Amino acid sequence: MLRRLLARIPLAYTLRRLLIAIPTLLVIITVAFFMMRAAPGGPFSADRKLPPETERAIAAKYGLDDPLHVQYFNYVGGVIQGDFGPSYKTKDKQVHEILADGLPISLTIGALSMALAILVGGALGIFAGLKQNTAGDYSVMGLAMAGISIPTFVTGPLLLLAFALGTGWFSAGGLGFPPALTYENITLPVITLALPQIAIISRLMRASVIETMRMPHIRTARAKGLPERTVIARHALPAAVLPMVSYIGPASARVLTGSVVVEKVFSLPGMGDYFVNGAIERDYTLVLGAVIVYAALIIAFNLIADILYAVLDPKVKYD
Repeated sequence: MLRRLLARIPLAYTLRRLLIAIPTLLVIITVAFFMMRAAPGGPFSADRKLPPETERAIAAKYGLDDPLHVQYFNYVGGVIQGDFGPSYKTKDKQVHEILADGLPISLTIGALSMALAILVGGALGIFAGLKQNTAGDYSVMGLAMAGISIPTFVTGPLLLLAFALGTGWFSAGGLGFPPALTYENITLPVITLALPQIAIISRLMRASVIETMRMPHIRTARAKGLPERTVIARHALPAAVLPMVSYIGPASARVLTGSVVVEKVFSLPGMGDYFVNGAIERDYTLVLGAVIVYAALIIAFNLIADILYAVLDPKVKYD
């Protein structure tokens, strides 16, 4: 079984997508680099007024006195070698060291949020689809609309008030001391990030289940006398889940980038927190490093989703 699934992986398509990712990342780096430089202010403009010779020395140290195109080519050359440069605002820290500290936290929150969204949203969507136009269906869809409509910067503080400051069941923010990811400090951020995805996935699964249950192969399975549970489990769900697989790739990337707000609300030192602080402080290299990591993850998640779709559906032939 596993060998047959692996044989369906479109190798030529995967290679083409990986090759296309290189110029895509280059365009993203270029746009982000010049947008950061076009923004008013600079990494040291908010500091107290320094003597001109000190300002020149700082600019020379970081290469900020070079022409803009020279700075660009120097930066791209460093990125190709895996060097994102030093942080302008965090003393004696390289950008890759800062990102290495924050990325595991963001990935953990994002992965748990997507897992929760897939399990809960998928189950609710299947239930609503099988109980179309019933009270259960209307209840699930009503909750889904509320989940889509209420943004995370509203649900996050509300959960904090109710379950951290109110009941004391969970931490109000931060990772504690010594810093560690525990259920007390990670549960509320995961739920906050997962709620919109639960709503979207439940609506997507409901529509897919309803459409699948009306397809000819379902009628054929029922005509053969198969039990309804077997018809649903073996014939309906494998087809109904395919649209959700297509959605998971972009959604995973969106959850990771969406953690910017959640990490600020819950004071978590993840990628989002570093990204926001870097943008405010004009830490060019830190922001660019975060953009590159986010872009690479988005490209990777979309590619994985496309490959999974081809593996699960034999009719899909990318090559």
